Amino acid sequence: TCKVVVLSGPSHAEEVGVRQPTGCVSACRDLQAARMVQDAFMNDYFRVYTSEDIVGVELSGAMKNVVALACGVCDGMGYQDNTKALLMTRAMAELTRLGEKLGGTRQTFGGLAGMGDLIVTCTSMHSRNRRAGILLGQGKPVGQALAEIGGVVEGYYAAASMHQLAEKTGVEMPICRCVYEILYRQRPVQEVAR
Repeated sequence: TCKVVVLSGPSHAEEVGVRQPTGCVSACRDLQAARMVQDAFMNDYFRVYTSEDIVGVELSGAMKNVVALACGVCDGMGYQDNTKALLMTRAMAELTRLGEKLGGTRQTFGGLAGMGDLIVTCTSMHSRNRRAGILLGQGKPVGQALAEIGGVVEGYYAAASMHQLAEKTGVEMPICRCVYEILYRQRPVQEVAR
């Protein structure tokens, strides 16, 4: 049997590569396997914590990209810190509702893999998702914004998946729905912001 272990958290490769202090989560239903990955990656600048909540860690890793798009849109429209804090906090509530419904734990969403990764992705210019959102907020069409980034904008794909999961589970996720409508229904960002 092949065991899947997820390694995720606030870890821009640009910073890990120059040995900036970083922390991540190794998650697997088999805690022994999670600890093996922890041992393999742990060093004096890269701290790895373990968890059995693979659902929560994986959902957090996907949804933070959708929220980073939303925060980027706000940046592109000229909104500032208050608006981003509002979005990030309410989006975490959405993620937690969905995650718990799918078997994740609240503790994961408040930790490194959840809130930690959300913060770094929504506030850093290393984030392709945030940068794409900035372009959208400045009025660029979706295709053009994605092309200008020049790399994979994971939030584009994750928005469709989150929308489907929200519909399937009946979990209300208005922020994710708005990002989905901008990306896939060509809804104008000014209208969504209102």
